[in-house]
This record gives sequence, C-alpha cells and structure tokens, in this order.
Amino acid sequence: MSGWDEGAVFYSDQAQFPRGGDPDQGSLTRHSALRKFKEFIRGFNGDKGDFPYRESLVHNTDHLTVAMEDLDAFDAVLSDKIRKSPAEYLPLFETAAAEVLASLRSKVATETGEMEEPVTGDVQIFLSSKENSVSMRSIGAECMSKLVKIAGIAIAASRVKAKATYVTLMCKNCKSIRIVPCRPGLGGAIVPRSCDHVPQPGEEPCPLDPWLVAPDKSKYVDLQTLKLQENPEDVPTGELPRNMLLSVDRHLVQTIVPGTRLTVMGIYSVYQASATQKGAVGVKQPYIRVVGLEQTRETNSTGPSTFLLDEELEFKEFAQRPDAYAKICSMIAPSIYGHSDVKKALACMLFGGSKKRLPDGVRLRGDIHVLLLGDPSTAKSQFLKFVEKTAPVAVYTSGKGSSAAGLTASVIRDSSSREFYLEGGAMVLADGGVVCIDEFDKMRPEDRVAIHEAMEQQTISIAKAGITTVLNSRTSVLAAANPPSGRYDDLKTAQDNIDLQTTILSRFDLIFIVKDIRMYEQDKRIASHIIKVHASGAAASKNTDTAEGENWLKRYIEYCRVACQPRLSEKAAEMLQNKYVEIRQKMRRQAHETGKPAAIPITVRQLEAIIRLSESLAKMRLTPVATQEHVEEAFRLFNVSTMDAARSGINEHLNLTPEIANEIKQAETQIKRRMGIGSQMSERRLVDQLTRMGMNESIVRRALLIMHQRDEVEYKRERHVIVRKA
Repeated sequence: MSGWDEGAVFYSDQAQFPRGGDPDQGSLTRHSALRKFKEFIRGFNGDKGDFPYRESLVHNTDHLTVAMEDLDAFDAVLSDKIRKSPAEYLPLFETAAAEVLASLRSKVATETGEMEEPVTGDVQIFLSSKENSVSMRSIGAECMSKLVKIAGIAIAASRVKAKATYVTLMCKNCKSIRIVPCRPGLGGAIVPRSCDHVPQPGEEPCPLDPWLVAPDKSKYVDLQTLKLQENPEDVPTGELPRNMLLSVDRHLVQTIVPGTRLTVMGIYSVYQASATQKGAVGVKQPYIRVVGLEQTRETNSTGPSTFLLDEELEFKEFAQRPDAYAKICSMIAPSIYGHSDVKKALACMLFGGSKKRLPDGVRLRGDIHVLLLGDPSTAKSQFLKFVEKTAPVAVYTSGKGSSAAGLTASVIRDSSSREFYLEGGAMVLADGGVVCIDEFDKMRPEDRVAIHEAMEQQTISIAKAGITTVLNSRTSVLAAANPPSGRYDDLKTAQDNIDLQTTILSRFDLIFIVKDIRMYEQDKRIASHIIKVHASGAAASKNTDTAEGENWLKRYIEYCRVACQPRLSEKAAEMLQNKYVEIRQKMRRQAHETGKPAAIPITVRQLEAIIRLSESLAKMRLTPVATQEHVEEAFRLFNVSTMDAARSGINEHLNLTPEIANEIKQAETQIKRRMGIGSQMSERRLVDQLTRMGMNESIVRRALLIMHQRDEVEYKRERHVIVRKA
C-alpha cells in the first residue's frame, strides 16, 4: 500500500487505459523512491548498531559505497528496481545522497556573519555486491540496461576525456539559449532540430538545425575507457579470450593500471560505434558503464601496502628466530626435492638488495638476477612458475615467443584517434617485481640485446615514431636456459656449454649449472618424493605449515621490501674487498696457465652482486646492517654458483698428471701417423686399432678431443667420421 497518500492525481477511467504495462508500477514512484533512498542512507543500521552510510558520507563527502546486500535487507523492492533499471534509479540515489549530505552538514558563517547552508557537490554512488560474477560470454541481449557483475584483467586504459553532462546550445539566429542533458556513459546528447522561438512580425523565422554548441558554458565530468579481458582460467579450451569495453567516470578515473585483476559491477548498455561504419542502423556495440570496482588482488607495489599491527608484530617475531633463513628457504618451492642452493638464491632474489641513489644522480640497482643453466628435467621451469606465483609482481614469458618489443615496449596506433601511444611490455609491467624468462637460449640474439639496458641501468629508452622517452623497469630477471647441445656436456669446455655472450653473462649475479647426476641413493630419494607428491597431491614434507604457505610468504616479502633497506658494516666491507682481490688474482692465474680467458668473467659487477646478496640476506632478518656472516653466506652462494660455473667443463691442462699428459701425447702421435692430412676414418675403427696396441680408450678419446679443440681434426656425420685438417 505504499504511496496511497501521495499527492497524485487519480483518474476515473483507469480500467480503460491501464497506466504502463506493469500493475506494480504505481507502487514506487520517483518521489517515493527518492524518499526511501534518503531513509536508507540516514537510518540503515549496521551489525554493530552504528549508521555506516551516514558516517562514511560525513567523512568522504564526494562518494559513497553501498553494498547491495544491505539494500536488500532494507527494502527488497528498491534493490530489485536498482537491479532491473539502474539507469533510472541510480541518479535518484545520487540526488538523495547529496540531499542527505546537505542536511547532515552544519551551517557555516559567511563573511557578513549570517549563517547559511554549505555548498555540497554531487555524490557518486559505488555499488558492491558479494554475488558471484557471471562470465563475459553469457551476457546477452536479456541483460540490456540491467546491473551485471563480471571479472577480468584490465589490459588497456585510454586517456582521460572530458564528457559533457549538460550541453549549452545557442540558436545562431535569435541567440536564445537552451540546456540539453547528455546521456551518461558513452551516449551523446539529443539536439532538437528546430528553435521554439516565436518570430515577431517582420522578423526572420529561425531555420532548421539552428543550434550551435557553446563548449565553455557546458558542464563536464571525467571519463575514461578501459578494456577488460576475461581471466585466463575462465577461457574455454582452444578459444581466444574475449574483451569488453568499460567506461568509468568521475572518481573511478585513473584508479586502474593495465594488468590489474578487477571485479566490475556495471550497467550493460550500448552505443553507436561510429557514423562511418557501414551496416544496419539498429546494430549497436555493447559496453559496460561501471558503477562499482573491486581490485581482486593488490598488484600495485608502488603504493604503500597496508599491514595490520599484529601482522607486523608476527613478521618481526619471525625475523628474530634463529632459523628464519632456513625456514624461508624451506618455503620456496616445497614440492621440488633438493637444489637447496638454488632455493636460497631465489629467496635472495625475491627479497632483493637495497637501491641506492648517489649524490650525482646515478642509480645503483638493488635487484638480483639469476640464471639457471642445465639439463632438461631438473625443475628449472617449476622454479620459474613458483617465483611467478610468490613474487608480489611477476610476469612469465618464454624465450622463443617473445620479441624485443614485447619485452620492452611497443608503439601502437590508436584506432579511433589515429595517434601513437606506448604500450609497456613484460619488463615495464613487472616494474618492482620479477620477470621470468624461460628458454632463454632460444631467444634471437637481437631480442636478447633489448634486455641489456633493463638489467643494468633499470630503464628502457625508446625513440620510435616520434616518441622519445625513458620508461622505468626496476625488475629482477630470472632466466632458465639449456646448453646448446640440449644436455650439459662434461667433455666440452665451459665456453662451449654456456653459449651466451659475455656481455649478458656478466649482468647475471648468480649463474647456476644444474646437472642431472645419476647417483643411486639420490635417485631413490627423488623418485620416492615425486611418487609421494603424485599420490597424495601434497608436498611430501609435512612439516611445512600450510597456513604459513605462499600467501604468508608473499606478505612477508612485501613487508621486508618496504620496511628494511640494509647497508654494509665496515668490517664486512673490508672483508669483501680482500676476497674480491683474491678471486681476481686466481682468475688471472688460471687465464695465464690455460692461455684462455674464463668463460664467465669476474668483474666489478660480480663484486656488486655479492654486496646485493649480503644486503638481501640481512633484509630477510629485518636487520639494518649486513654483517660479516651475511657476507660469508653470500660468498658461499657466489662460489657454488658463478665461480663453479666458471671452473666447470674440462680444461686441458688443469687436472692432468705428467704420466697422463705423456700418454695423451703418444696417442696424438699415433693418430697423426695413421691419418694423413685430409684423409678421413671412422672413429670406432681408429679407437679399436689404438686399443689393440694397448692404449686406454678414454686416453684416446681425450686426445681426439684436445686435437678437435686445436682444430687439427673435425667430426662429420654426427661424430662418426673423423677428418684430419691441415
């Protein structure tokens, strides 16, 4: 019976002309809806007995977030109306909020001392709801102009445009002025064809279409369009992800950066795509006018993340534990057996060192780059996938499928305005996080060069299509690569196994050579671990707490990165200096003895790498100073990774006793005696002949290898035939 006592005029011929198609229509007129909305904002009781909407309106005067569940509880008819025809009832809700705000405000004194009402602006209403979001593919014509909720990833954001809410028109003949409202969203204003001015006698009547728009007298709001792509996990097998156009206005503008996961409440509406498009008049493009946004997971690492007090206390307490370092390393990729040093290195990489700005404006990077190089099936890609899930910001790409523009930034021409704009690639999107690059060795060399600047200077400079700019890319790089022959070949030198240029190798702080070693005990343990993981679907090591799982580690990493920037202590610095000089001496001696430079250069970059490692080890414990024990652990990590890689492979002169060297020399002379220059012979036959003479087979093969390194022989037909060269 609501609304029976309103001052409306009733007719006696209602049966003859029923008002509207809906018999329930009269029960909620615009006036009573406005009154109910006001009641809701003023008098809705929260769980704790407070008035949540009234208070939030007093504190934030320009917007108000309303939960649909509260509206359901207050008045089901009202919330149903908002769901069915939101374009009609939301403006009423906003008017009601503005009026309530005006009544809540106390009067202010003017200059003359009189009390008058304060000026209140418009209030924007955001709707939020706990219901499940629907898939983009299921939204069809039946949802038109209704409230829908969808989820996805924002992939592009346009520039902010100004959208007129009221257009002021002026007749060019009689100069009369008219104000026409604009449809919200991407709709335009409907301009009347004729002027309603009645001409005086002798005055020229106004022609058709006399109106001119006066842009400076119109009212505007901000408007931005976003592109929302459905979440990768919701895309059916073998199909491409769909896009949906969103339009956001006023306070929602510029809150979203591309790459964010969103849940959107909005009104499903249509707009005329463009006048130039050929096609039927009735066919329109759908878009969603956003009335509420939620970011599903905070990805912007730039803003200060908010940590609760008890969270901070828990983190500090954890950092004081003596086994904190071991505990963190046990949380990294718990489903992978062994590889403890790689896990420690990844922990260091996730925490990162300290960034430094020098007084002359030079920036020193604090990010740690790691390269995993080795045999297939040694869980390299698993490590990359784990880091992608755990790092606060991460992007995963594969080497063969990524180009230089896809990694750095590409210049794209906007389809509507025909102007160029930049779209950041993987290295820019992961600013403040980690880029995981799989199959690093399969990348084309010219694409790999694009990463050089991003890895050391932490910027990406671009000069294309009239755009000259520098983008930030403060990222760590975690790369996985296979040796050129697929497997790591112990008979080759390190140079042949690591087929990457020195320029890129010196930029990696830690280089791990991961070998698949066949050992009975270890194989048994690995096999039982893998079978347990498959059988129980859970990690075999039960001691790791599931509650302190990935999410806890993620928060802890974020907290450490924000709260702690350690520096080296004086003693640690002195110790570092001596050790670095010592390593350089060793490397010089080795190069002198072998006559070849080391495959992995030891330069000042490696010294900086050890400093960064020490800082990140200190950061895990939340200590402000990196001490000697941190430096020692950093050195140990550096030794088992990069130094080990530099020493790996066979070196002709390093591990030979004089007797073996003599035998190799004899084998060489016998091979030369049997093969003239330019002649060829089967390797098997040659080895058989020499073993019949009483020589050791491994010695003969080693002699052949050394001759091959000196370019005296070469292999043909997959190493079956040997050819002697001049």
